[in-house]
Amino acid sequence: MNIERINRILEKLISVVNKKEVALIASIFLIVWMSLYLILFTPNYYDKSSPVKFEIHKGELLNSIINRLYDVGVVPSKKNMFLACYIYGAQNKLRAARYHIPNGLSYLDLVDLFTKGKADFLRQVNIRDGLSVKWMAYVLKNKILMDTTSFVNLSYDEHFIRSLGLRRNSLEGFLMPGQYEFYDRSTAREVIKKLYKSFQEFMSDSLWEQTKKSKYSFEQVVTLASIVKGETNYKDEMSTIASVYLNRLRIGMKLQADPTIQYLQTNGWKRLLYDDLRIDSPYNTYKYTGLPPGPINNPGKAAILAVLYPAKTRFLYFVANGEGGHNFSRNYNQHLRNVKKFRRWVRQQKKNSKQKS
Repeated sequence: MNIERINRILEKLISVVNKKEVALIASIFLIVWMSLYLILFTPNYYDKSSPVKFEIHKGELLNSIINRLYDVGVVPSKKNMFLACYIYGAQNKLRAARYHIPNGLSYLDLVDLFTKGKADFLRQVNIRDGLSVKWMAYVLKNKILMDTTSFVNLSYDEHFIRSLGLRRNSLEGFLMPGQYEFYDRSTAREVIKKLYKSFQEFMSDSLWEQTKKSKYSFEQVVTLASIVKGETNYKDEMSTIASVYLNRLRIGMKLQADPTIQYLQTNGWKRLLYDDLRIDSPYNTYKYTGLPPGPINNPGKAAILAVLYPAKTRFLYFVANGEGGHNFSRNYNQHLRNVKKFRRWVRQQKKNSKQKS
């Protein structure tokens, strides 16, 4: 430590001078030492509620960090904080993170906190398109130790939702997926506000204008986008699938969208049975005509754009092609042929699997 070096230097000086000089140097040493002790080890108190939340940003310079500590009242002297960092040898060792600074820390205690104390670090989190609110909460719990219950409850808290400028009973569909940076143990409120802000930034004026041209409400566009995302992960296919559902809506045909039935499954995604199609719920698009009451997931940008700018087709049906995509058809007879083709592919896959085993 640098203080130990100072002691050794002073001891060497004392060894080469006479007694009077020793006394003088010792007095100076004592004064310097006591001054350093008082400066560096005396607790500093601030007049805010404790602890103070403080973030050190990635790549932030020491001068900026100390200026902000002074501005928020955590340290009473910038010079003394610089001195503490220098003596500690920590000029370039303060970690980028979020800290909770208790009241009464000395300058050296504060440097110790910033270099090796408890902190909430910034993490990169990828939230993929099509996750429901509950699955988002699960991902965020694993990545940043966020409280899942708070996240889900807040996403359905109408008072909180209204504070964001939305008049609905859920944020399902309006939390934008993507790449984010969050601090460990971020609150649900912080995370949700960031996700919704990203959604607002995406919905530019031109997209609002396109929403008006679509003849569907803002919520209906997002609801249909969530169904489209539930059907495919292929972005190039989304506008065609959107066109199928828009064509059905136009002629009053039921959507018959499997993702809306999956949404009703209490134990998660599964292979659907005919009994599942009989569930009495407004989300059952096999039973009720039109769009369900709201989004079934958070669809992301590609699916929303697909609904706002759908392909121009006359397709009314589609079925999986066995290669991750779909075959589309204009009429039911053609659709049945595509279904048979898909079933032959499934049987062949099972046969190949048996032969390999």
